[in-house]
Amino acid sequence: MKINDLEPLKTYLADESRYDHVPYRRCGKSGLLLPAISLGLWHNFGHNSDFNNARIILREAFDLGITHFDLANNYGPPYGSAEETFGRIMNKDFESYRDELIISTKAGWDMWPGPYGNFGSKKYLVASLDQSLKRMGLEYVDIFYHHRPDPDTPLEETMGALDQIVRQGKALYIGISQYSAEDTLKASQILKKMGTPCLIHQPRYNMLDRWVENGLLEAVEQEGIGTIAFSPLGQGVLTDKYLNGIPEDSRIAKDGRYLKKETISDTLLLKVNALNKIAKGRNQSLAQMAIAWLLKDPRITSVLLGVSKASQLKENVSAVENIKFSDEEIKAIETILN
Repeated sequence: MKINDLEPLKTYLADESRYDHVPYRRCGKSGLLLPAISLGLWHNFGHNSDFNNARIILREAFDLGITHFDLANNYGPPYGSAEETFGRIMNKDFESYRDELIISTKAGWDMWPGPYGNFGSKKYLVASLDQSLKRMGLEYVDIFYHHRPDPDTPLEETMGALDQIVRQGKALYIGISQYSAEDTLKASQILKKMGTPCLIHQPRYNMLDRWVENGLLEAVEQEGIGTIAFSPLGQGVLTDKYLNGIPEDSRIAKDGRYLKKETISDTLLLKVNALNKIAKGRNQSLAQMAIAWLLKDPRITSVLLGVSKASQLKENVSAVENIKFSDEEIKAIETILN
């Protein structure tokens, strides 16, 4: 890891006005409130990232009232390293603020070799969370997710593992990610019978990827489940970064694992530029409008953002200042997207 311990940061004291910046929304029908903006540690917290920059991002987030930090067992690189980085920062800066934080992690994707380090068996989920807690130096997480559906493991086993984890005190709440509407309803019913309701669903959702509108949002509303949208900016497409093509220093130019160059088509660029014009008319950046567009729906509890520098957080948090859209704006956006 690129650790700048030669230039240690000053002792952290949280901003006293930290709860004045973002609204908090009730997560489904639970007692839990989440900030409208949450921070994801998918990128920029691995061993290949700058440790002090990671600390500065987390400090800035909390100072802005972002109380929810979202991780997963395989975030890095390498796998596990984002949790290790977070654990170090937690120990240095946030130990006294633990009861003001919502810390979540997940398991469901490949994590270690062999048949027990992937998908949704009880063996994998319980072992993975034990490892995550050790890496982060925590006694429990606030939310533990099954990270993706497993087509081969019975849903009763996966949900039973989540129920067991809560009953053991290793997580306060449980959630699911990327489940279809049908499987969400099934999972929710199984968990209700066990007495551990599903708190939250984490789907990929943005202006360019709207699969959740085909039944999932209705399902979570019916079941009283909260929703937190990841990839709200489409891996950077819904920002001003690609308005004129692909810059050399962009993530897509350096790392094509999650967003490929061929996806930035002329047709897509025309759509993004048209959306940008509407954003300007709202006195927002394209990123701010994309976030606001998600938050206009009360079924969206929180929007999960990842950033590479603290200044991006300040800009993006400003999106909450205007989440209302006129009928004309909605119509214009739909015309562009359809």
